[in-house]
Amino acid sequence: MREKIVLAYSGGLDTSVIIPWLIETYNYDVIAFAADVGQGGEELEGLREKAIKSGASKCYIEDLREEFANEYILPTLQARAVYEGKYLLGTSFSRPLIAKKQVEIARKENATAVGHGATGKGNDQVRFELTFMALGSDLKIVAPWKDSNWNIQSREDAVEYANARNIPIPVSKEKIYSRDRNLWHISHEGAELENPANEPDQNRIFMISSPLEKAVDTPEYVELEYKQGVPIKLNGKSMKFYEIIEQLNLIGGKHAIGQIDITENRLVGMKSRGVYETPGGSILYFAQHALETLVLDKDTFHFKEHVALKYAELVYNGFWFATLRESLDAFIKETQHNMTGKVKVKLYKGNIILSSVESPYSLYNEEIATFGASELYDHKDATGFIKLLGLPFKLRKR
Repeated sequence: MREKIVLAYSGGLDTSVIIPWLIETYNYDVIAFAADVGQGGEELEGLREKAIKSGASKCYIEDLREEFANEYILPTLQARAVYEGKYLLGTSFSRPLIAKKQVEIARKENATAVGHGATGKGNDQVRFELTFMALGSDLKIVAPWKDSNWNIQSREDAVEYANARNIPIPVSKEKIYSRDRNLWHISHEGAELENPANEPDQNRIFMISSPLEKAVDTPEYVELEYKQGVPIKLNGKSMKFYEIIEQLNLIGGKHAIGQIDITENRLVGMKSRGVYETPGGSILYFAQHALETLVLDKDTFHFKEHVALKYAELVYNGFWFATLRESLDAFIKETQHNMTGKVKVKLYKGNIILSSVESPYSLYNEEIATFGASELYDHKDATGFIKLLGLPFKLRKR
């Protein structure tokens, strides 16, 4: 009996050619798995038929949008984790979920192996394989790009391989971008982006947002309501979290919100350049920060800033199921108990501008903060405070 392998399948260039390659090279019974993580119906349309035509015996397609939003996006958002000051981790936290589901299907199908189409240069190989090791250590991991029998060394080679087998693919040799799209973002790599000296062609690269020059000319207000750190309403309407993200992507996209161009440090030791569109996520991060400034005390807020850096590093590097990340979650969840309130922002030409923020747990006291007279604060009290604070400066020998 042929051994079964569960392949993470997107219908993109790499995984399209991997199905026939696995069959031709190792005689695997290939079971394709496509995760609906919000990449859009057009990317899923006809996917099962395409996988079967490419040689797969089965193709699972599962709607993971709600799980993705609640169990992966939300904890990262609450941590306000940002990699290297810009990247909101859209691809990073989708891979562990996909790999987790592959292991579950492998158990169901009595498969002996799991596979992915990530190259040996990128971060995704680590994210997939660390998850496989954490949740299915007995399963064989097949990564064709690192296999000695793999002779497809470029995307151009892959295009030729697919064309020779009549496998439809979404790219051509003339226009090649490597893209990853999900509920949270879309990333763009390759082509002219491989040289950081080249400006991206904004008229062709953006897919879910307008180029800045073509953004709408009228500002738009958006109000988010939170309950214990979870966005529950958008503009007064109750929605599931993943639905809020979807709507914010549409709203933010037309205002050119959340476009970044970053040369980032990959885990494997090289730098890579990517252009990312994260309109809804950028609005949510801004609002999260605004509400936290109101309800968190100084020490907690400042320590959480340090945690966010480590959290982002762990997620980016594929350590989603690491004990440290799970432990940091416990701290982050504790900080969200009083994160209830409303945040209103104005969107205009790529900018997110705070309009208002309110919470029943606000630590802001207008009577103390006012520049006017107040019975709650005596200016003379600051004299002794500063004397004690400055004592080390007086004692320091110069």
